[in-house]
Amino acid sequence: MPGRPTMSDVAERAGVSRALVSIVFRDVPGASTETRVRVRAAADELGYRPDRRARLLSRRRTQVLGVVFALGHEFHADLIARLYRSAAAHGQELALSGTTAGRDEAEAAADLLSLRCDALLLIGGERPEPELAELAGSVPVVVLARATTAAGLDVVRTDDAAGAALAARHLLDLGHTRVVHVDGGATAGADERRQGFAAAVAAAGVPADVERGGLTEDDGAAAAERLLARPDLPTGLSVFNDQSAAGVLAVLQQAGRRWPEDVSVVGYDDSRLARSRWTRLTTVRQDGDVLAGLAVRRAVERVEEPDRPAREDLVEPSLVVRASTGPPPGRS
Repeated sequence: MPGRPTMSDVAERAGVSRALVSIVFRDVPGASTETRVRVRAAADELGYRPDRRARLLSRRRTQVLGVVFALGHEFHADLIARLYRSAAAHGQELALSGTTAGRDEAEAAADLLSLRCDALLLIGGERPEPELAELAGSVPVVVLARATTAAGLDVVRTDDAAGAALAARHLLDLGHTRVVHVDGGATAGADERRQGFAAAVAAAGVPADVERGGLTEDDGAAAAERLLARPDLPTGLSVFNDQSAAGVLAVLQQAGRRWPEDVSVVGYDDSRLARSRWTRLTTVRQDGDVLAGLAVRRAVERVEEPDRPAREDLVEPSLVVRASTGPPPGRS
């Protein structure tokens, strides 16, 4: 058969109408199971593949979910890999739009809307709540990995206060009394993690000591340099995320300090960095598979039922103990 096989070729091979072939490949009601099997077998024999762009444009719903994420954010990259799997399981595709220092969340979201995405998944971010509510009035929105009370959207996030408390209690249980939380500044989840850390150490009668930090390795490195300049270096550090913790570890190593012998360090996320042979970082694990699965499910539900009540799904974190934590110096 010369040229690329067409839908008509598949119909002829399967012995059905072209309309039935269209029904099968659009995955809509109107064809029996036997017919679907026969049509797909004929397509496989001919090497026929539906034109993805034409298929998407032909539908009122594109079955494409737009994802706004921060470029260079390790946990966001981990989540996106899981979102792809979850989207495929729901018959959806993803379109990605990243934010950078020169490209904000509003611009990233606008690009996705121009692609006619059915819904938007916003990972983290700092977009003001009135803007989030306005956006949710025009397209289904799921906010992922951020707490918000903005109206009309769904939220899927880890219980960050509980996660930071896990990190703090782990250090306290090891015997540390000079503990510091290197925070995430103004980024999503930072307030909840500060509060969780403070509550856990206060319950143990230990002062809540917070050092300014951020999202990146550079932020962690700068925080570590300030901590090293203190008269007494804390022996236990709970850090906002694994990226920042990697920066902390690098500066400690350069200063001749060992972990966990001199300083114990706990990260957050259980990203690729935490699992590397260099860091072997004790960390708080966010369950990316559960977060991604819930986010895609809520987006699809919101597309199907745009007027249903908004909901928040809170996912419990867990502690993963590796080699970066141990008893404080002088205690075994």
